[in-house]
Amino acid sequence: MNDEQPRDVSETPIPEDAESGPAVTVEGELQAVTAERDKLAAEKTDLYDRLLRKQAEFDNFRRRTERDRSDFLQFAGMDLARELLPVLDDFERALKVECADANYSKGIVLIHQRLSEILKKMGVEPIEAAGKPFDPNVHEAVVRFPTADAEDQTVLEEFQKGYNFKGKLLRPAMVKVAVRP
Repeated sequence: MNDEQPRDVSETPIPEDAESGPAVTVEGELQAVTAERDKLAAEKTDLYDRLLRKQAEFDNFRRRTERDRSDFLQFAGMDLARELLPVLDDFERALKVECADANYSKGIVLIHQRLSEILKKMGVEPIEAAGKPFDPNVHEAVVRFPTADAEDQTVLEEFQKGYNFKGKLLRPAMVKVAVRP
């Protein structure tokens, strides 16, 4: 163990400069220490500011990555749904054809229902067209039919169903539109 007693700072002799007394030296040291303290405080503030900025950048990066991942998954699901729509159309055409074998027809109906349910779970929704007013945002007019029997710009017939995917247009409905003669 060290048997030395702590020294009292007030007893420490202060060296005297040749030109100035001990008070000037203490003031000079005090100014140097104050300047160093201010420099360290400014450096601390700068480092803290940089830390906050890096944390904000990282949070923004994480949110952007999550959004990009979500957009990619949605786009991939939308692309898959778009590829499956012609298969669904083929099943709907097959359902309209009379078949002699009842079991075969029943199988086609079951496959169509299952495919429709899967697409519905994915977020694919059919667009109602027949009897509705023509909307160029969701309908594609293939035929304009002059008639007095229906209201002007009303969808008379649907040639191909249109679909939305989670609220976005996946495929417009191909329709026949009534016009005034």
